[in-house]
Amino acid sequence: MKIWLDGGLRDIGSARVSVLDHGLTVGDGIFETVKATGEKPFALTRHLDRLTRSARGLGLPDPDHDEVRRACAAVLEANPMPLGRLRITYTGGHGPLGSDRGDQGPTLVVALGETTRRPGSTAVITVPWTRNERGALTGLKTTSYAENVVALARAHRHGATEALFGNTVGRLCEGTGSNVFVVLDGEIHTPPLASGCLAGITRALAIEWTGAKETDLPLDVLRRADEIFLTSTLRDIQAVHRVDDRELPGAPGPVTAKAVRVFDERSGDDLDP
Repeated sequence: MKIWLDGGLRDIGSARVSVLDHGLTVGDGIFETVKATGEKPFALTRHLDRLTRSARGLGLPDPDHDEVRRACAAVLEANPMPLGRLRITYTGGHGPLGSDRGDQGPTLVVALGETTRRPGSTAVITVPWTRNERGALTGLKTTSYAENVVALARAHRHGATEALFGNTVGRLCEGTGSNVFVVLDGEIHTPPLASGCLAGITRALAIEWTGAKETDLPLDVLRRADEIFLTSTLRDIQAVHRVDDRELPGAPGPVTAKAVRVFDERSGDDLDP
């Protein structure tokens, strides 16, 4: 297995990042996960645009899109697999043991792991912790993921694959690594970015391709929605058949099933929409 680290391909067994890298010591980093089929990444331009937005939000230098594209192409060519999780990580680089940054420049890592297509439906839980819709990191895809690790572990203990958060004012927000959509009276709704959720790439495409509405939703909408589904890079669109103790028999429902078909068709027609 080969990865890209700071300018070239490296064997994964010998690739080294400094123990003083700011991404490790204080979580000063950002990332993107890109779906790759064979040697072809999906929606890479959108992912790179969001990587830049996240970098600017943290005050990191803009990533060099040409370099990242070269890195992705090299890693995909070096590690052929049917379906891959392409991970782009960009950190503050070597720095002091504190919040101040060093002056050696950022670290870029691109790695690839094999994955499989997710089942057509899944179970989710809600968690008692909240997303801060007004935080300094709100809307940024940072490497500060410990909160998600804790929530996802709780989901696994309850036989679920995802945990959903409300925000500080009790509105529906997002999952640990997904956006959430609900169907009410035949219409698709998803929380607006003002809720504190990440501007998911698959979320944006699902809105464009299905006509979903961005709607401020209470967290308890999950108890009355006709259908619920998740979107993410590796899930695409995935129905929810259970949320906490509520079963949604027959998932995916007709609206979700149609959304899945539309997404599969549109994404198959254009790998960089």
